[in-house]
Amino acid sequence: MYGVVEIAGHQYKVQAGDVIDVEKLTKDAGSMIELDQVLFIGGDKPLVGAPVIGGAKVTAKVLMHDRSRKLIVFKRKPGGYKRRNGHRQHFTALLITEINDGNGNTVKIDKASKNATKYLK
Repeated sequence: MYGVVEIAGHQYKVQAGDVIDVEKLTKDAGSMIELDQVLFIGGDKPLVGAPVIGGAKVTAKVLMHDRSRKLIVFKRKPGGYKRRNGHRQHFTALLITEINDGNGNTVKIDKASKNATKYLK
């Protein structure tokens, strides 16, 4: 089972065990967060929200807050003027631990998976 969730105005396709990078959230690292803006649940019986699925939620663990690698922006202007800028976007890494469709069906992260053994202790 997978789901499509909305986090900070962006949509992400998630499965249990995925690690995703989202825009910086105000939660502390190591805390659990529940995402209730579930737009779609896919699997054997897909569910489509209008606009969200009532009762469905995705549970995730906040792994860390960091900044992405530097992007170089190089601008050329008429007349020989050149300008070089850099940008590093702040992000939050989330580990998806559980997907609940609101009808009693739940998919949890496999405890033997690589991400579970690395991040869940």
